[in-house]
Amino acid sequence: MRTMGVEEEFLLVGPDGVPSAVAAEVIEAAGTSLPTEAGLGASGGSRPARTGDAPGGDLELELMEEQLETGTHPCADLSELAQEIRDGRIRANKAAEQRDARIVALGTSPVPVSPTTVGKLRYLEARAAFGLTAREQLTGGCHVHVAVSSDTEGVAVLDRIGPWLAPLLALSANSPYWQGEDSGYASFRSQVWSRWPTAGPAPSFGTPEAYRATVDALVGTGTILDTAMIYFDARLSASYPTVEIRVADVCLDADTATLLAALARGLVETAAREADAGRAAPMLHPELLRTASWRAGRSGIAGDLVSPLTWKPATAHDVVGQLVAHVREALVDAGDLDAVTELLGRLWSTGGGAARQRAWFATSGDPRTVIERAAEATLA
Repeated sequence: MRTMGVEEEFLLVGPDGVPSAVAAEVIEAAGTSLPTEAGLGASGGSRPARTGDAPGGDLELELMEEQLETGTHPCADLSELAQEIRDGRIRANKAAEQRDARIVALGTSPVPVSPTTVGKLRYLEARAAFGLTAREQLTGGCHVHVAVSSDTEGVAVLDRIGPWLAPLLALSANSPYWQGEDSGYASFRSQVWSRWPTAGPAPSFGTPEAYRATVDALVGTGTILDTAMIYFDARLSASYPTVEIRVADVCLDADTATLLAALARGLVETAAREADAGRAAPMLHPELLRTASWRAGRSGIAGDLVSPLTWKPATAHDVVGQLVAHVREALVDAGDLDAVTELLGRLWSTGGGAARQRAWFATSGDPRTVIERAAEATLA
């Protein structure tokens, strides 16, 4: 059974509902050593040094003082992972409360904010090199790690899962607001994130050597700081023996994060089986993948998506159904199909994170009410 782990990036808000620049203080309050400056992570954050090949258990800084990252340990059982996700959220919130703050699972801030870059050399280098892209990068994502046996298997997986990543973004979409305004997108985080030079879909690689050559060439341009800034929608983890799927918004509730992880593992397992069976990888067209991802970020599950089977528009319900059908055998073998069916039912009934945020705003007319309700949902 492949293990999976989830990293979540949260907004930190104060009692007034405004993002609060207290991340370093929260980590100190939690008794966790501050991260080293080894390299920029998923959203520009640095990672503490770790031993072994298992992530999880730490609270970590990201690029901005108004955000905090949690991570689960690798889990083979979906119910165990679901509990770890909930426990991580509760633990992070308890630490935040010691500094008069709390965590909120929102991909972007519904209220205007001028983010505070963490005052460490690595973050300041990013701010200087990337200007407004770095200065505005107060965004929260959800990254799923799924174990692979080798880089060869990992690249075979990357070459096959690309068409199915946009539906994962649609399911997670949870960032309709930007600087106090409705962006018109279900996931505006995906728009902001796409500004980074290496962000987005990648082409087929074929071999680990070709993958590494691409990474080396990107670093060789002198545009990005190092290999930690390879921000493909899915990549080989530089730290763990995993494929890291990075396309999603941070999910409003733990159920959706659990659903995302189950589908991600299903995609990795399905792709690995196809490679083992000698099935050729599809020809990936990054321009089509990027357009499908844009479509998913625009409407989430509230409108049409691009079907990976036809590259034509289809309802979100149909495209998600195609995704489940694609990974059904892997879900059955992992014992996850019933849970995925139930979790999808809950998501369809609520409309997803972006729809819930907009409903809360429509009722109150106050973006701080959105934050208050989202804080409750984060820990539900």
